[in-house]
Formats: sequence, structure tokens, C-alpha cells
Amino acid sequence: MEYTRLGSTGTTVSQLCYGTWRFGRETGGVVETDKEQAHELLDAAWERGINFFDTANVYGTPNGKSERYIGEWLEERDREDVVIASKVYFPFDGWGEPGPNDSGLGRKHIRAQIEGTLDRLDTDYLDLYYIHRWDEESDIVETLRTLNDLVREGKVHYLGASTMAAWQLTKALWKSDVEGLERFEVTQPLFHAGYRDDIKDYLDVAADQDMAVCPYSPLAGGFLTGKYERTDDDDPTKFEGPEGARGSLSDRFEDFYLSERGWHVLDELRAVADELDATPPQVALRWLIEQPDITCVPIVGARTVDQLDENVGAADISLSDEQFNRIVSARYAEDGERWGHRG
Repeated sequence: MEYTRLGSTGTTVSQLCYGTWRFGRETGGVVETDKEQAHELLDAAWERGINFFDTANVYGTPNGKSERYIGEWLEERDREDVVIASKVYFPFDGWGEPGPNDSGLGRKHIRAQIEGTLDRLDTDYLDLYYIHRWDEESDIVETLRTLNDLVREGKVHYLGASTMAAWQLTKALWKSDVEGLERFEVTQPLFHAGYRDDIKDYLDVAADQDMAVCPYSPLAGGFLTGKYERTDDDDPTKFEGPEGARGSLSDRFEDFYLSERGWHVLDELRAVADELDATPPQVALRWLIEQPDITCVPIVGARTVDQLDENVGAADISLSDEQFNRIVSARYAEDGERWGHRG
């Protein structure tokens, strides 16, 4: 595993971040990843060189269970060796039915949630604290002042922003500048090689401001693993895959991941993988890691140690400019545009 500086911060992280949104999460009454499995996966990630772990206050059923699993695992680790990120925004049900102030980015909610997060993680500080979404109801200056205070108090080292429009990110950075407040240093968008939507403007802001980009769902919910096959040349949403695979279980899979662009990119990922004696997910992750204008640290959410081993294999390959650019070209095969070429 190689390591990289997290944007313009002074913190160094592994080229992959391990995401824990499935920890303690119940689907149909079944826990997707229980505490024993979670600790096995955390151990495996750590042993393979991953030192960067992503969670949120609302991960788990009830909310907070993912953070608690990580906190119990941290008891056997030197806290200073581990980089932990969590988030705040969504209604939190870990203390019972959410009340009117148990969501959003107002001072009251942020203050309550940082204390709960630190308690569950059994730590004095977070390395990175994201706002999980943009809050239309709260003044961004109030949010930034509250987060600024957390940094000044030593409860948070750096601030991050997850999933917002480029103009919102720009507004927040401008407000931080003019108000003399701590700014967002890390972003967490939905971004992968086959993403149906372009986030060029968003990535341009990140590049200009030397912000790290930690994309979630870098394998498109499993689509870019190559385990799905198209069944209709005229309809990109028609596919087949392994029995019980996530794509056959989620409407979100079709809405977010299936597109003509996605199938073009998957074909190219498979071709490059064959050339490198690698796998499509390894190539997809490496394409993100090697983004030329930004520090990009994909968040992987492997459910098994075998999947994690495959993901970590992305650290052992490299793409030529020609291979990298073929994937870029596949992204724009339908409209002829070109953005993001390297070399």
C-alpha cells in the first residue's frame, strides 16, 4: 500500500479508504455486517496497509452502531496511527425517535452529534468531519462557525463536505475565506469511471482549491466489478448477474449506475484489465487513484476479505497514459466530449 497527502492537509492516508456504511445495518431484519465480521474486515484492512476509515453517525441500525464497532476495534490500536472520518446531517435515531432538532446542520444538532460520535468511537477527536449533505434550512455561516469551533477545541482536525453541487461547495469556501473560518479540505462525491453524470465543475473546484476527493461508490455499487452482463442492446437497464447480487435487489442500482456510458466504460475496463493481468474493479479503482489534477482516495466498502484483497490489488498496478485515456474516451463515447485526459 502506498500513501498520499490528503489534499492540502498535513495528514497522510492510504491510497484507499475503507468505508463502513454496512456495519450494523439491518436489511429485511438481517444485519449485513455484524460486529465480529466488522472487526475481521477492519483487521484485514489494517493488515493490508489501510489506515483511513470512513463512517457516519447514521450508519447502522439503530444509528451509531458502525461508529461503536469501530470504537471497540480501536481499543486494540494506537489511535494516532489511524485516520477516522465521520459525518453529520441526517436525522439520528440512535437515541430514540428523532426530534425537531435531531437533524440538519444547525449548531444544536452538530454539537450534540459530535459528542455522540466521539463517545461511540471512544476517542477525543476526529481526523475528518464531513457535513453529510448541504442543509437548505441552516445558514452556512452558522454551520461553518460551529465546525470552526470544533477545530479550535481540538475535537476535529479537518472539515469535509459530502455530496453537494459545485456552486454550494464554492459558496462554502468563499464564506470560510471572508469570515476567517476553517474551510472544507476534503470532498466526498459520488464519482466513478462510468458515472452517468459529469461532475466536471465540482472536480474543477476541488483541483483549484487543492482539496482531496474521496469518492464513494467507486465501483458503481458493484456494476464495475464486471459481474453483470447486458441483455438488451437497446436498453442499458436490462442486465443479468449472479443470484442475489445487489444490482438485482435495488432500484437505486438502475437509477444511479446503469447507462450507455457505464457499459462503454465497463467494456474498456475489462480490456485494460486483460492487458494488465488485473481485474475490472482494480482498474476502476486505479483510474480514480491516478486522476491527474486531484488527490483522489476512493472509499471501498468490501463485504468480505476476498473482496478487500481484490480492491487492495489496485495499489499494485499502474495505468499507462494510453490506457487511462481509453477509459476517459469510453466515458464520452456517446457525446464526443473529452475531459480529463492525461499526458
